Amino acid sequence: MKRSFSAALALVLAAPLALVAAPSARAQATIWKSDPVHSEVDFSIKHLTLTNVHGRFGAVNATVVYDPSNLAKSSVTATIDVAGVDTGEAARDNHLKTDAFFDVSKYATATFQSTNVAKAADGLTITGNLTIRGVTKPVVLHVVGPTAPVTGMDKKQHVGFSATTTIRRQDWGIGTSFPSSILGDDVSLEIDLDVAQQ
Repeated sequence: MKRSFSAALALVLAAPLALVAAPSARAQATIWKSDPVHSEVDFSIKHLTLTNVHGRFGAVNATVVYDPSNLAKSSVTATIDVAGVDTGEAARDNHLKTDAFFDVSKYATATFQSTNVAKAADGLTITGNLTIRGVTKPVVLHVVGPTAPVTGMDKKQHVGFSATTTIRRQDWGIGTSFPSSILGDDVSLEIDLDVAQQ
């Protein structure tokens, strides 16, 4: 499980996910979409209380609606390809895809839907609902960013951000047969997104 669902969970997770925007001459809502090739949700979890095992999920598809004049009207939605989980070890990845963990035959994706976006000292705080294995629980993403906007090869404005959160795997029914002495209860999620203005 390499690289710390920062978004990720963030999402991916992290999808799993986060909110950024380039400065706007007028205060109005803008729509941003993630570039799956340059966005990802990574996770890390303690193994035998000794080491952190890292991994990543598959493609992240996020949509951000950003209103610079009223963050409360801003929103983030994301879908994360859980079936693409990759820890660099095929046998472990196959185990994670079974019903003992993510049960990807039934739940191939995880989703994130924001419920509140607020300004924080170093970026944003995004509260939302994370759904994994059909279980929905609230999470809080701590977002750093946005970066300064740049023009991508697609001629669109792009910005980047990183988000982090920590979840308890058993709250989502993940690996419930494994005690914390074997598999840590806390999972750190790191989401990195490159989003393009539409």
